[in-house]
Amino acid sequence: MFKRMFSGVILLTLAMAIPAWGKTYKSVYSVPCSELWPAVKEVVNNADNYKIDEIDDASMSAAFEVKHAAHVTITGAILQRTNKVKLVPEGSGRELQNVSNFSGWEHNDRGDFKKRVDDALEKQKGAPADAAKPEPPQ
Repeated sequence: MFKRMFSGVILLTLAMAIPAWGKTYKSVYSVPCSELWPAVKEVVNNADNYKIDEIDDASMSAAFEVKHAAHVTITGAILQRTNKVKLVPEGSGRELQNVSNFSGWEHNDRGDFKKRVDDALEKQKGAPADAAKPEPPQ
């Protein structure tokens, strides 16, 4: 009886510790928030890749779940949890802090997210300035 109860306590402790296994990945961007935050929002709003749990424009932060087609290992399915992103001032630019619990051979949540943000920034820079402005009513 004692062994069973002890095993249950161990399992409960491990289950509560899993969210702490997430790691904060930091990337510094030299662009202002007015460019970086819209790119981040565009990425997390992509329903094919992410499901938004929470987004806060005031603090420039978001919580989201990564949509994976399949997990190769049971640990990938068990360890999956909500990822977070936040913009933090860093010198003359911004630091993008991405908290992800899984980046390995099965999935690269951190690398995929950063690449998508980089691509969104490039797309914004490539868009003509006139395209962003709405046409005046006639």
